Amino acid sequence: MATPNFVPETVLKKRRTQEQIAAAAEEKAREKKVRDAEKKEKVFKRAEKYLEEYRLAEKDEIRLRREAKANKSIYVPAEAKLAFVIRIRGIIGVSPKVRKILQLLRLRQLHNGVFVKLNGSTSKMLRLVEPYIAYGYPNLKSVRELIYKRGYGKVDKKRIPIDSNAVVEDALGACDIICVEDLIHEIYTVGPHFTKVNNFLWPFKLSSPTGGFKQKLLHYNEGGDAGLRGEKIHELIKKML
Repeated sequence: MATPNFVPETVLKKRRTQEQIAAAAEEKAREKKVRDAEKKEKVFKRAEKYLEEYRLAEKDEIRLRREAKANKSIYVPAEAKLAFVIRIRGIIGVSPKVRKILQLLRLRQLHNGVFVKLNGSTSKMLRLVEPYIAYGYPNLKSVRELIYKRGYGKVDKKRIPIDSNAVVEDALGACDIICVEDLIHEIYTVGPHFTKVNNFLWPFKLSSPTGGFKQKLLHYNEGGDAGLRGEKIHELIKKML
């Protein structure tokens, strides 16, 4: 007569525990899959909303220009709120004041680039360091390309590549900025969380421009490279990406 298979209680208890852990892990994976799908849909809808917002703003700009032309007047666009600043010269023999301003702007190295919110004080700072920088008003394409191609975030004082939406959400989720498109929108529109988002972005490390600089010691208006170049900053950004 065969003896019945006896399984110790400790083994049964271990099996039950393992089954419970496996079931919990499976449930967690299902919940994560649902959350990821919902988040993906949310991100897609936000991107669509921003695209429509940009399209409407562009249409308004065209309409206002046409109306001004029809009325034989001049259309004056709103003052720029955002600048992109690139350091083009070293600081040998520079005054302490200029050195300090470059540090405040986070332009510590040659070919570093940063976004700056334009107001009375920042405009004054930029004018004081004009011989050492090139700056202007970036368009949406330039902002997007800078962040996607050269964007790095600052996490625990470390330079982390922005290679997924998770990096953005972990750092800026408290501001309801959960994806790269949210980050781009906040920068481009100079939104309410601009300072926090801009501080999260590590200064952009750009390459020497294709073909080199023409004349760093001269102002842009004099045929050189330094100073304000308005909307034409996108040409320089393109050469340095």
